[in-house]
Amino acid sequence: MYTLIYTCCLGLLCLVAEILNLRKLLIPIILGGLAAIFFVNYMDWQNVAPMIIGGMDMSHMIQVDHFTVAFNGLLIAAAALLFSLSADFYKDEQHHLSDYLAILLFILSGAMVLTSFSNLIMLFLGIEIVSISLYIMAGSRKFDIRSNEAGFKYFLMGSFASAILLFGITLIYGSSGSFELAKISSFAAVSGMNSPMFLVGSLLMVAALLFKVAAVPFHFWSPDVYEGSPSLVTTMMATLVKVSFFAAFYRLMSGGLLGIDGYTNDILVIVAAATMIVGNLIALSQENFKRLLAYSGISHAGYMLLAILSLKTDSSSALFFYGAAYVLATIGAFAVAIPVFKATGKETVDAFDGLGRKKPFLASMLTLSMLSLAGIPPLAGFLGKYYIFSEAIKNGYAVLTILAVLASIVGVYYYFKVILAMYTKTGDETEVKPSLLYTIVMLVCVGLSLLLGVWPGGLMGLP
Repeated sequence: MYTLIYTCCLGLLCLVAEILNLRKLLIPIILGGLAAIFFVNYMDWQNVAPMIIGGMDMSHMIQVDHFTVAFNGLLIAAAALLFSLSADFYKDEQHHLSDYLAILLFILSGAMVLTSFSNLIMLFLGIEIVSISLYIMAGSRKFDIRSNEAGFKYFLMGSFASAILLFGITLIYGSSGSFELAKISSFAAVSGMNSPMFLVGSLLMVAALLFKVAAVPFHFWSPDVYEGSPSLVTTMMATLVKVSFFAAFYRLMSGGLLGIDGYTNDILVIVAAATMIVGNLIALSQENFKRLLAYSGISHAGYMLLAILSLKTDSSSALFFYGAAYVLATIGAFAVAIPVFKATGKETVDAFDGLGRKKPFLASMLTLSMLSLAGIPPLAGFLGKYYIFSEAIKNGYAVLTILAVLASIVGVYYYFKVILAMYTKTGDETEVKPSLLYTIVMLVCVGLSLLLGVWPGGLMGLP
């Protein structure tokens, strides 16, 4: 999978560019590099083959299939949108620009490992690459106490989760005798339910991944970290990182632990239900926009867990489409929110008061993004939920699906709270001036959300 190698090389190129004093060319170089990597990834789709490096077959470590290629394409596209936002976001921190951009590329590299691993060691490495990079980025605002708190809290909680994951991997290896998913799957199908060590190891791994996707009851870190982190980092956590962790979760359950689905299903059903309920209910009372989207992300994690429960019907396409819709809507929302935060000096919902009168274009972009997150047709978010819910019903989770629909209806309220603030309230006369790249990102995200909402065939059925 040369997309992973080229992405790592692009990150190293950022560091070299700093030495050569080429800061002004970094964003064009990265966007051009990501376009080239996307093309390489597309060629992998046309000719899926085992990864061979130096004559060695690496398929026991990295698996290249349509699932990998599809999710890597989504991650690369999301990264391109995020890097487009970073040019203006970090314009006052030029002396650290190359460091920040390189770390963001390493996060993308780790995310690619999570979509393609076929070995538990690679899973652990991918998670650590992403997590350690995010610890740094969350606390990157050295003189902002909230950023410092976010970085420390994420590091502390993330370290516990990584330790739990490592314990789980150790127990699974001790019982199955292998780190490879194919061999673990064979063991799980034959002897998994009769091995207490394997069952405990599986439970620990599932718990660690539930922490990473901010599912209840492992969600408590998410609102504080989202609120305290720089807004662009929050956007990356909520989109690229969350989707990559769900891709890893799906690959682990379908490729290694499917043989014990009866053992984990009851736990995941309870977790999914609690995640949808808690995320939506607590979001109702949030006044900070980033905390609101943090709890929104928790509720969306509950919906995506339905895809994990629907492995028997090969729900990867539904998960992929939902992930794409969620990424587009969230990045589109933050593309509007970041300039508003910068202009008003506030990150609360009332920062958007009167935006519909002052900047009708920005207000319309944020409105459509919020409606997509709420699952209102004809936007992509509606079809994303439809596909997820359909797969869940096929697998016998009708009651859980009804609960998901009711939770979605509750979620409409807090999304409309932002919309009503823009169109029914009067704000100050602060001028909001997004850059050209921000405007382009808004148009791309909203345009694709509308396109996928009326023509889903472009993505459905890919993985």
